[in-house]
Amino acid sequence: MLPNSILIISGTNRPGSNALKIAGIVERLYAQAGAATELLSLAEMPKEVFEGAAYLTKPGGMVEIQNRVLEAKGLHIITPEYNGSFPGVLKYFIDMLKFPESFERKPVAFVGEAAGIWGGLRSVEQLQAIFAYRNAHIFPERVFIPGVNQALDAAGNLNADIEQRLKSQVEGFVKFINCLL
Repeated sequence: MLPNSILIISGTNRPGSNALKIAGIVERLYAQAGAATELLSLAEMPKEVFEGAAYLTKPGGMVEIQNRVLEAKGLHIITPEYNGSFPGVLKYFIDMLKFPESFERKPVAFVGEAAGIWGGLRSVEQLQAIFAYRNAHIFPERVFIPGVNQALDAAGNLNADIEQRLKSQVEGFVKFINCLL
């Protein structure tokens, strides 16, 4: 983990996901804002973490991921909406992290994306409840991307309106983090 960097989390392990494409755009916007970031796709979670024994003894790969979360100065979570909620793998990821220190007073920003008209609103609101329970500092400017399959072009670029909203969120989140540190 880079010192003082923001960890961008693509909240699914689905190959070629829209969340990962959007996370890449968010990463670029942070670079333009002069902020250090790292990108974590949940596809990076080691297979061993899905064995029941992982609750007692974390696999080495998960310990490394856990340390990236602990060392991050903020988390920017990009979540799709699956079946009216966020992906199960994202909940499992949260459950595998150290409690309570992983999110305690950690600044967190959210982006929701979905094929439907609500743009991941349900998934973000449910995640906000979990992170609030864990005493995270939740950045109030959320971005929702409805009709994500139409919002992203074939090259993986977002339409200008949504990209501008993401840029505003990124710039605001950097200021938010700096106020809290």
